[in-house]
Amino acid sequence: MEKLMWEKCADFHGHVCGGLTIGYKAALYAIELMDLKLDKELGSSSISSDEEIVCICENDACGVDAIQVILGCTIGKGNLLFHMTGKQAFSFYNRDTNQSVRLVLKSAPKGMTREESFDYYQSCKPRDMFDVKDTAIKLPEKAQIFRSIDCELCHERTSENMIRLEDGKSLCLDCYNPYTRFDL
Repeated sequence: MEKLMWEKCADFHGHVCGGLTIGYKAALYAIELMDLKLDKELGSSSISSDEEIVCICENDACGVDAIQVILGCTIGKGNLLFHMTGKQAFSFYNRDTNQSVRLVLKSAPKGMTREESFDYYQSCKPRDMFDVKDTAIKLPEKAQIFRSIDCELCHERTSENMIRLEDGKSLCLDCYNPYTRFDL
């Protein structure tokens, strides 16, 4: 089954690389540590059809694609979030069991080529690749559904939580001119 999941990740991502391998192994390790059950036929978690499993990624690199494929975490469902620190770190949460784990990539040997890096990560077991830590970021509430409002300037439909009032008009963020006294 792991081979099938790897192939699905590679198909989705468009190529194989060390970065995809990092996300792939992080997802497999999260499954192991949190005792998640996989749908053997689909090669994906059977419990993340909505927001049961949440991943907060600290980067927007290749590995995120593997997490989407394997765990079913997506931006559209609201269970794939970003906390951009530039770290190869992933926090996983299971809303049903209240379990969570943060996986932080350990340093790899220096001076490897891209090919050597790929081979290195492919040969590693997940437990040898990641430090397991407690999650530091509080699990966000479930995604809300907001009504849409027309911007009174450009007339484009905008989620109500992104509308700003200016001179008594409801404006989208593109049309809104924020007031600031200071350029900070």
